[in-house]
Amino acid sequence: MKARIFAAAILAAGSLAVHTAQAQQPAGIKRTDAIKADLGIQGREVVQVRVDFAPGASFPRHAHPGEEVAYVLEGVVEYTIDGKPPVTLKAGDALLIPAGAVHTARNPGSVHAAELATYIIEKGKPALTLAK
Repeated sequence: MKARIFAAAILAAGSLAVHTAQAQQPAGIKRTDAIKADLGIQGREVVQVRVDFAPGASFPRHAHPGEEVAYVLEGVVEYTIDGKPPVTLKAGDALLIPAGAVHTARNPGSVHAAELATYIIEKGKPALTLAK
């Protein structure tokens, strides 16, 4: 009986974590996890995520504890790294965002946009931290 209660508690906590993560998504943004795996480099892991942007949607200022390679799959995405002018990429273009760089991404267009974001980050740290 205790095992069933414990299992139910774990499932409920997992469901809450997923619900909380989805609730924190900015409007018009959908993040879909592709892979998270250890690398052959001590203390580093790779995280890959597809990010879909509705027309006009933007992701708020944030940073990653490692490098990000942003590859635009569809549409147009504008990236602004603090202290630098915005860079607009179209499908097939890529951008390297340095570790710890605070930046934003937005879809300035009137059609759907998507990127494949690949992070090489410190193991055990959150892949994304919102900036203040």
